[in-house]
Amino acid sequence: MNVNEIKKYLAHRYPFLLVDKVLDYKVGEWLTAVKNVTVNEPFFQGHFPEYPVMPGVLIIEAMAQATGLLGFRTMDEQPSEGMLYLFAGVDKARFKHQVVPGDVLTLHAKLITRKRDIWKFECEARVDEKLAASATIMCAATKVK
Repeated sequence: MNVNEIKKYLAHRYPFLLVDKVLDYKVGEWLTAVKNVTVNEPFFQGHFPEYPVMPGVLIIEAMAQATGLLGFRTMDEQPSEGMLYLFAGVDKARFKHQVVPGDVLTLHAKLITRKRDIWKFECEARVDEKLAASATIMCAATKVK
């Protein structure tokens, strides 16, 4: 999936769309995507100007966006009008390696369970096969008013 296809499934837009491309996926099982990290990212202006590091919360957000893509592909539907895919929880978040400008952040999402509207995923973010972050992420598709 390219970025134009991704935007059909995620409501996020610049500067918060953090998935550039989906490399591969298996419906109901897993998805692999990438985020190309560039020096032009707006968060690098303040985090940190002399030593730019991608904020951990944005790495978690990128993994969560990958889970949204897997969820919608698994349901074989695009979100309907007024539907958003929202965080429901994050457990076991760990950060092992800094992500800096020039890195290609590879996002892996694996579906663990689905109970009604709550989806649970095991996620990893890697740079050159080196683990940068991991977390268990729970999300829910919900209607907004």
